[in-house]
Amino acid sequence: MEQMRYRITSIDLLRGAVMIIMALDHVRDYFHESAMVMDPMDLETTTPALFLTRWITHFCAPVFVFLSGISAYLSGLRKSGRELSNFLIKRGLWLIFAEISIVSFGWTFNPFFNTMVLQVIWAIGVCMISLGILCRLPYTAVLVIALIIIFGHNTLDYIGTAHEGLKGFIWDAIHNGHFNFYPVNEAKTHGFMIVYPVLPWIGIMSLGFALGKLFEPSFPADKRRRFLIVSGSSLITLFVILRQINGYGDKLHWQFQDNFLYTLFSIVDVSKYPPSLAFTCMTLGPAMLFLAFAENIRSKAADFIMVFGRVPFFYYILHIYVIHLFTVLCFFLAGYTTADISSPQSFFNFRPPDFGFSLPLVYAWWAGIIIILYFPCKWFDRYKQTHKTWWLSYL
Repeated sequence: MEQMRYRITSIDLLRGAVMIIMALDHVRDYFHESAMVMDPMDLETTTPALFLTRWITHFCAPVFVFLSGISAYLSGLRKSGRELSNFLIKRGLWLIFAEISIVSFGWTFNPFFNTMVLQVIWAIGVCMISLGILCRLPYTAVLVIALIIIFGHNTLDYIGTAHEGLKGFIWDAIHNGHFNFYPVNEAKTHGFMIVYPVLPWIGIMSLGFALGKLFEPSFPADKRRRFLIVSGSSLITLFVILRQINGYGDKLHWQFQDNFLYTLFSIVDVSKYPPSLAFTCMTLGPAMLFLAFAENIRSKAADFIMVFGRVPFFYYILHIYVIHLFTVLCFFLAGYTTADISSPQSFFNFRPPDFGFSLPLVYAWWAGIIIILYFPCKWFDRYKQTHKTWWLSYL
């Protein structure tokens, strides 16, 4: 049992770290002065600090989805195959509903729900439904399907389709994304915005599920560590090869820039929407190395981080509302009025395009919000450990 505790510790530690980093990007969205008018990855206008602030958060979604697959496998050790399948499908449906209601409102503070955003929670929901079906297959079949999707989905980049109507919606939902808006009424006042296309994420979660076997109580720790080191190093090497080829594996081809640093930025600026093969290698490679070396970490800092890793969905919902509520507070303190709540240039209410702070102050806001979030997350973590109510498994 002690050995198993270390394994779960490494997963919770990595998940907690990416959850904290994720909040940095969302604080930047609401609080940085240029977030509504400038792309932080645009090498023509960005700064090194701003580029790296956005780039480091690229690790969050793929690592979280990958770890969700591992957690699904581990939860299946306590369930029959049918029970695991039913649980994953029901939890996936719940997450999709939560995305278009609770999460969308948290992002927009728009009570009319004019735009329902399909982001990472919707993608995880669809992944869980898919995994609920795939988990009935033999273990090897799940691994093979995961690898085919991850290594092969970029072939779809070469297929074009119109970004309108049902056909466009299905194509964007599966592979393309591109933040396209699909209205559900003739007046086009309400609709869905697709941010996360689901196919590549299904591959990432299925890979996590397949590698969950490494974390079984009976699996030798030294063998697991060697496998993770070899796999993580191989993915990083493949990323370097793909970017050297500068062709298949990512539709964003890098170019030489005015100096070495910006050329390096161009190389690591890979597609997240959808997550390309290069993007997946760049993010999951280091994640596997982290899991290999983090099993026995013990410190107060690790304990702090793991609190967030043990209550990820609770934290995700809470951090969106806390960030947006602080935005509303600053909105009125800055002298804006109710006439400024909505803007055609801003997706978020209470977030005018000219509102915001410098990047150092964004980091200060981020640190303060993380400290605030720690206390309710700590409480909920303890509540989950002392209560076994069925609904807790859906949070």
